[in-house]
Amino acid sequence: MKPMNYTRAQALPDILDRRIAILDGAMGTMIQRFRLGEAQYRGERFKSFARDVKGNNELLSLTQPSVIRDIHEGYLAAGADLIETNTFGATSIAQADYGMSELAREMNLASARLARAACDAYSSPDKPRFVAGALGPTPKTASISPDVNDPGARNVSFEELRAAYLEQVQALAEGGADLLLLETVFDTLNAKAALFAIDEFFEQSGERLPLIISGTVTDASGRILSGQTVTAFWHSVRHARPLAVGLNCALGAALMRPYLQELAKVADDTFISCYPNAGLPNPMSETGFDETPEVTSRLLREFAAEGLVNIVGGCCGTTAEHIHAIEEAVRPLAARPLKSGPFYREAA
Repeated sequence: MKPMNYTRAQALPDILDRRIAILDGAMGTMIQRFRLGEAQYRGERFKSFARDVKGNNELLSLTQPSVIRDIHEGYLAAGADLIETNTFGATSIAQADYGMSELAREMNLASARLARAACDAYSSPDKPRFVAGALGPTPKTASISPDVNDPGARNVSFEELRAAYLEQVQALAEGGADLLLLETVFDTLNAKAALFAIDEFFEQSGERLPLIISGTVTDASGRILSGQTVTAFWHSVRHARPLAVGLNCALGAALMRPYLQELAKVADDTFISCYPNAGLPNPMSETGFDETPEVTSRLLREFAAEGLVNIVGGCCGTTAEHIHAIEEAVRPLAARPLKSGPFYREAA
């Protein structure tokens, strides 16, 4: 067993080499279960705010921290190794939709501290828990026109994205994030801006946090929204030397399988992550999605048995029950071995 001062940047690759690690599940659909109204989102601090804020989930880290803490702790109790911060939309660009751009740094800092406290409470020498600082895609895209009549139009610049992501990364690290998770990538140019900001932060701080990059295949074409195949996406981001690359959101596990197989084949020097939705949307379900924990866990177990994954978890519609079932399902199975790369280790 490694001593407790063994750095987390070293500990996580070692864990991924030994076993499949468990990421947490959904945040947004879990928040919906609390049925919070406008008053709860506002809290006392924003009681008189001029605009409606219901739906601004990142604001809850400031106004309803107990809700976010409860969700984190549910996933940790279910066996999650990695907990995502409540920061999917906590950039100044995304927060502009609510008139709260100036709160982005505070949201990231508070969210990271909430996740850090929860992980510290559940960590043990034989099962450390890790805070994954979540960076979402923003509602504006650098490579896709918002106007069908003007293909060259853009509503955000690379520089605006870079600055927003840099502010986010700085706050996440200050709040205690162990790694960064650039997730739900549907525009590779947005991701490039985030990666540029991440590298800028690494240079400024002199510290390099582990990085996971997760793309989103949006339909049966097998491409992300900005048009790249999974293979092309990987070759566009591999220069960032991520600890892991993977897929999340948009699809359930069954539909995600062929794209995960493609990614696992081309990224043979990098760990692979996978956290699908709980099937397809279903408004009649309690979670809003089709799949029960038994179905999602069975599918992810098949991925593990096929040697495709090193990190598994859930996206939209998944709950602590899904994560518990996934953890139990993959626990007996070996992690996908690397064939080369900076994290490759020869078999003992």
